[in-house]
Amino acid sequence: MSSWITANLTNMFTDVNDKVGTIADEVARTPSTWNAGVFSMVRNLSEDVILPIAGMIISFVLVYELITMVIDKNNMHEFDTSLFFRFVFKACLAVMILSRAFDITMAVFDVGSHLVTSAAGVISGDTDINVGTALTDLFNSQIDAMEIGELLQLALETMVITFCMDIMSLLITVILYGRMIECYLWISVSPIPYATAGNREWSGIAQNYFKGLCALAIQGFFIMVCVAVYSVLVASITVADNLHIALWMIAAYTVLLCFSLFRTSSLARSVLSAH
Repeated sequence: MSSWITANLTNMFTDVNDKVGTIADEVARTPSTWNAGVFSMVRNLSEDVILPIAGMIISFVLVYELITMVIDKNNMHEFDTSLFFRFVFKACLAVMILSRAFDITMAVFDVGSHLVTSAAGVISGDTDINVGTALTDLFNSQIDAMEIGELLQLALETMVITFCMDIMSLLITVILYGRMIECYLWISVSPIPYATAGNREWSGIAQNYFKGLCALAIQGFFIMVCVAVYSVLVASITVADNLHIALWMIAAYTVLLCFSLFRTSSLARSVLSAH
């Protein structure tokens, strides 16, 4: 019986240690390194299908911008030669942004990857649990003094908590894969919002798109923080006075972690006012 409990507890503590490193590795990956085949397909779609449409949009936007500038100058009655040069400059800048839309988008994810990688080094070092010491403390303080009935109850509890850990791992995988698929979707249409950057009335589309990209990038950082908080809370089991209560607290922390991970996307958008 005690060996079964030991195995469950060992897996539990080991999973907590491994979880931070695994998530850090997945979240730190950029779309180009996550899946080369999908990234190549998305890039071809962006450049061959979406970019020509963006070219038509930017033509309309620039013409509209020229008309607006003329109207603002009282239908050319207050003509200023600088008007022409300002329009040419804005047009060149807008075309340059559109031509580099894919590179700008990927640069945002590169910054996000650097942020997650830097955070992972700090978080992993602060939340690592010494599995051997934890189990020794538990056996010395509580498990050795338990009767067979209480040991059976504890074994069932550890089995349930371990099952919760497995569910948590599945949910984390779904969240990570869903986030990356969302990144690919945003990348695929990047030329269209960038095509609106040349007009002050339409530029809100480009601004909101860029905010959304930054939100996707920092979502990975929020995921890391959630798992780090979870790891610190789970570490409290090594000093708990009642092992049964501590195990069910782990179950509560697991549910809280899953809820928090699902909230990271909306939180990141809220921070950057992205809609």
